[in-house]
Amino acid sequence: MSTALVIGLGVRVVRSRHRRFLHPAGRSFTGTLEIWGAGELLGAALLDQPAVYGVTVRISKGVGTKGARGDIRGVAIRVDGIDLLLSSTGTTPVTKRLPVPRRSFDTVYGAITPYRSATRKLYLETVPDPDGRSLGRSLATVPSGATLLLRASDHTVGRLTLGHELPPAVDEALAFDPVRNTTADLHPTGLIHASRAVAYRMSQRWRGAVTSRGSRACP
Repeated sequence: MSTALVIGLGVRVVRSRHRRFLHPAGRSFTGTLEIWGAGELLGAALLDQPAVYGVTVRISKGVGTKGARGDIRGVAIRVDGIDLLLSSTGTTPVTKRLPVPRRSFDTVYGAITPYRSATRKLYLETVPDPDGRSLGRSLATVPSGATLLLRASDHTVGRLTLGHELPPAVDEALAFDPVRNTTADLHPTGLIHASRAVAYRMSQRWRGAVTSRGSRACP
């Protein structure tokens, strides 16, 4: 099947459903991201400068399977003008950078593309917080107060905490864009990056979504 045909079918699906083509089933929350830094400079202000940010977080399932059935689980974070989109991944050297279906939200989430800071290439991920509350197995029961640790190339740099759930209408209107919502010192790169931009913009255009930039650090 040609690339053009695949894209065309995707557009038709989005137009008929008037909903997300990618990660249609999800819940959105307010939240906080506490950054304490890596102990060495990583070349990105968001990761290097200790701060507490108000954030928007969306927990989702890639295909939208029911209950705790296997699916590509997702965590999207809007913080300080940046949209970070992470998917459940494997844990071996071969699968660590690839989306992998999981039966629980209590797992590792990684970016499918590396990020470029001002000084280096970084791989961003979140991992379960051993001292915090788990996201659990089912999308319907993800709790407020759940926590994840944010890591950058094996450095733990902060903690993400879910706040109160946002109304369904707000969740439906949210449009994360990891391609346009970036900063000069932290942006995705790699071969997948260009095709990813097309996919997100097509999906958002057909469902009438409008992207916006993230919140600033709390004083």
